[in-house]
Amino acid sequence: MKSGPVSPHPYPLPSMEREDLVALPSRGRGGFVVSLLVSRFVAQCRNQGGPSFLDQARFCAILRPVRTVALLLVSNVFMTFAWYGHLKHKSTPLWIAILASWGIAFVEYCFQVPANRLGHGQFTAAQLKTIQEVITLVVFAVFSVTYLKEQFRWNHLVGFALIAGAVFVIFHKW
Repeated sequence: MKSGPVSPHPYPLPSMEREDLVALPSRGRGGFVVSLLVSRFVAQCRNQGGPSFLDQARFCAILRPVRTVALLLVSNVFMTFAWYGHLKHKSTPLWIAILASWGIAFVEYCFQVPANRLGHGQFTAAQLKTIQEVITLVVFAVFSVTYLKEQFRWNHLVGFALIAGAVFVIFHKW
């Protein structure tokens, strides 16, 4: 029995049923949903005389940086916990904190490495590092306020604004 569309989507994709999601094999970390969307989009174009090949290429060109940033975001959540999560558990022996951090960092690398491989070519290495640092600051700001219960102060905001200026300098075509 079909359960209906999973969610509305701004691109002209055919409706996706929950059974479609279960039936398709995984295509690696972070890539399953995007691969599903692309394959369904291409299938619609072939079967229904949909958008041109150029429209398909534009759709795929939009997904690559989005997927890269999404993978970097997930990796930074894990890395922030690996580096700073133990601060809430200072009574835990140091060697246990180190081993736990290494385990969490391994999961982080499972997202970081694919993100950099996918994004390189779309972005330069300097741009990838800049994106990663901006995401790190945003994730850390949320983490420090919500998990560590620390205050977010005005000087942090000014520092982040200066880093945003650095982002402009790195991404601007000179």
